[in-house]
Amino acid sequence: MNEKTTGAYRDDNIFALILKGEIPAVKLFETPECLGIMDAFPQSRGHALIIPKKPSRNLLDARVEELQKIMPEVQKLAIAIKKALDADGIRIAQFNEAAAGQTVFHLHFHIIPAYEGKEIGRHASEMAPVEELEKLAEKIRAQLP
Repeated sequence: MNEKTTGAYRDDNIFALILKGEIPAVKLFETPECLGIMDAFPQSRGHALIIPKKPSRNLLDARVEELQKIMPEVQKLAIAIKKALDADGIRIAQFNEAAAGQTVFHLHFHIIPAYEGKEIGRHASEMAPVEELEKLAEKIRAQLP
């Protein structure tokens, strides 16, 4: 059996490894509860992720107390991205289990800017150059409170 069928949290998932500093990421901010990073496989220019530090597989097994700490950070980052990149809208996405599209089994939230006349791309289809992500991150960081 693999993690997609067992329902167990595994601490070797890519987000757990990023949180441990074992895999690099373009960081936007960090709090005691979560980490904000640029998505390496963006669906849209400025796509970011918020990764809670407490291990949970997804929203279905997350503690309410942790979610209460994370959701204000999701809002802050969404506002910063919209301002920094002049996005027309923001899509917030969060997937629970493989059947719903979850591919990394560590709770995380996608903040995806939407631009009029431009379709949002497929999930995890193409890796962005780190230099491009760093430039976008600099603009976003400048808008964070």
